[in-house]
Amino acid sequence: QVQLVESGGGLVQAGGSLRLSCAASGSIFDINAMAWHRQAPGKQRELVAAITRGGSTNYADSVKGRFTISRDNAKNTVYLQMNSLKPEDTAVYYCASGLIPLKYHYWGQGTQVTVSS
Repeated sequence: QVQLVESGGGLVQAGGSLRLSCAASGSIFDINAMAWHRQAPGKQRELVAAITRGGSTNYADSVKGRFTISRDNAKNTVYLQMNSLKPEDTAVYYCASGLIPLKYHYWGQGTQVTVSS
């Protein structure tokens, strides 16, 4: 079992920055791959960024160059640095983890990010 606790969401003006954190506890095998997803009202949940334990990363085209995913393996924590935020980034952001990239079995409760224009 893995527990994921997100923090760092909030309200920010367009062009601003936020950093999300996700602290994981539980089986280290099930936090090999970690990722951030988001879901805006009326839209499907989408992958924002992913990272493996070894540091390989993957980003959605819509956030490339603006968002950076990183992780501290000693703290079992993954971060999402979000810069140059746009109103279309407004969503609930979810942390996820799993053994294999793109197959996430554990999810956090979500944190709201709202970007005002």
